[in-house]
Amino acid sequence: MKHIQLGSSDLSVTPICLGTMTFGEQVDESLAHRILDRSLERGVNFIDTAEMYAVPPRAETFTLTEQIIGRWFAKTPGAREKLVVATKVAGPSRGMPWVRGGSADLTGADIIAACDASLKRLNTDVIDLYQIHWPARNVPMFGSLYFDPSKDAAVTPILEQLQALQTLVQAGKVRAVGLSNETPYGVSEFVRLAEQHGLPRIATVQNAYCLINRTVENGLDETMYRHGVSLLGYSPLGFGLLTGKYDASGLTGPDAPAQARIAKFESTRKQRWGRAEALDAARRYNALARANGLTPTQMALAFCYTKWQVASTIIGVTSVAQLDEDLDAWGTTLSPEVLKAIDAIRWENRDPAT
Repeated sequence: MKHIQLGSSDLSVTPICLGTMTFGEQVDESLAHRILDRSLERGVNFIDTAEMYAVPPRAETFTLTEQIIGRWFAKTPGAREKLVVATKVAGPSRGMPWVRGGSADLTGADIIAACDASLKRLNTDVIDLYQIHWPARNVPMFGSLYFDPSKDAAVTPILEQLQALQTLVQAGKVRAVGLSNETPYGVSEFVRLAEQHGLPRIATVQNAYCLINRTVENGLDETMYRHGVSLLGYSPLGFGLLTGKYDASGLTGPDAPAQARIAKFESTRKQRWGRAEALDAARRYNALARANGLTPTQMALAFCYTKWQVASTIIGVTSVAQLDEDLDAWGTTLSPEVLKAIDAIRWENRDPAT
C-alpha cells in the first residue's frame, strides 16, 4: 500500500487505519494485542483510538482502549516508532457523566488535560494526530438530521480550542490536529481561524463513510478538497450491516450473530445503524455484491478504498481473521457497471444511516 500524506501535515500513513474502539469491550486485552501485532506485521502503520473508547461507551470502559494500546507499546519493542498514532478528546458529555463530570462544554483547559492523560495511558511522549471527537457547539450528529438554532448555547469558541491545540503542538506533545463528526461549516471555520491567527491547521476530519452513509458527499467533500483536509472514513462496513451477516436473521432475530456489536448491544441498535431502513438498504448492496462475484465485505471496503474522497479508511475488527479479510480486500476494483448500480441504489435509498 502506498502511503499518503494527511492534509498539509508531515504525517505519512497507510490508506487503511486500524480502529480500536472494540478493544476492552468485544475484544479482550490478549486478543487486542494479537490484532495489533498482526496489523503491524501486515504493514499498517496507522492506528486510531480515543479517550472515550471502548464502545459502546460506559463508565467502566472509559479510557480502557488507550490503556490496552499503551501496555502493548510497553511490551513490543520498536512498535511505537513504526506507527502513526491518532487519538481523540471527547466533546461535551452527551449524557455520559463520567466524561469530565458531565460537562456540556469542551474548554481549552479540558483539551490540554485530556491530552496529558492520553499520553500517559498510551505510554508515549507524543500523539501524532490529536482530534476533537465531536463539536462543542450545537450541530446535528450521530443520527440527527436537522440543525436547530433554538438549541444553541454558550460554549468555548473554536478559537480558544485552536489555541489549546497550539499549546500542545508547541510543547511537542502533538504533531498534527484534526476533527471528527464535523460539518462543512466547522471545517471551514477551523481552517479560517487557524490561518487568520497563525494556529495549527487541521489535517484531517474523521466522519462516517460507507455505502449506507455517504453524507460526506453532500458538500463536506468539496469543503475538504478546497481546504486541503484529508478524510478518515469510519464505519466502512456500516457497523456490520454491510458484511451480510444480518441479511437473513435481521438485527435481533434468533439467528442473529449473538456476539456481533449491533446484535449484542441494545444501545447501538437505537442509533442510526439500527434503523430498519439501514438494514433494508444494506441488504440491497449485499445482494449486488454477491451477484457480481464479490462478498459484501469486499464490495463495501473496495468502495471506500477506491473513492477519491477518502484518504484512509478506518477498519474495526474483533478477530485476527476479520483483520486479514479486511486487508485482503485492498486491491479489489469495482467495475463501472457495479458503481453505477451502487449509485442507483443510493438514489432510491439515500443515506439511511446518516
